[in-house]
Amino acid sequence: MTAAVRTRPAVPPVLDLDARLALTGAAMAARLDEAAVAFEVNTAYLPGADPIPHITEAPLPAPAATPSPYRTPVADLLHRARQRIEKAGWCRDAVRDEAGAVCPIQAIRLESRGDRDLAHDACVALLDAIQHLFPAADTIPSWNAQQRTAAPVIAAFDRATRHAHTHNK
Repeated sequence: MTAAVRTRPAVPPVLDLDARLALTGAAMAARLDEAAVAFEVNTAYLPGADPIPHITEAPLPAPAATPSPYRTPVADLLHRARQRIEKAGWCRDAVRDEAGAVCPIQAIRLESRGDRDLAHDACVALLDAIQHLFPAADTIPSWNAQQRTAAPVIAAFDRATRHAHTHNK
C-alpha cells in the first residue's frame, strides 16, 4: 500500500509595497530602454534628426485693429493705448524696450498724439482704476514694475476705459 502524500499548491509570495515598486520600476526602465532603441532605429535615416523633439508654441494671431467704440476723448485714448500694448507688446522696467514693447504711460503718450492735457487725464484715470483694486499703488510705473504679465495691465486699462466712458470723460 502506498501512502498518499499531500502537497500544497504553491502560494505566490506576498510582496510588500517596496518590493512591488522595485519590480514596477525595473519593468518601466526596461520598457523605456526599448522605446529609446526603437526611436533611434526609426529616426536613424533622418538627416539631422533631433533625438528629443521640441514642441514650440504657435504664435498668437495679431489682434485686428478695430475702431474705438468710445466717443469720449479719455475713454477713446485709453482704448487706443490698450490696443498699442497688445500690438507692440508690454514692458515693465523701461519706457520702451528693444523689441518695441511699451509701458502703459508711453502707450498713452504715443496715442495722445501730442495732446499733453489729454494724456495727463488718461494717466489719472488709469491710476485711479489701479488704486481702486491696489490702494498701495503710488504711481503707474511702480505698480507696473510689480506685474509679471500684461494681463493685469490690460485689465486696468479696461476698468479705466469703462469708468471714463460711463462718466463722459
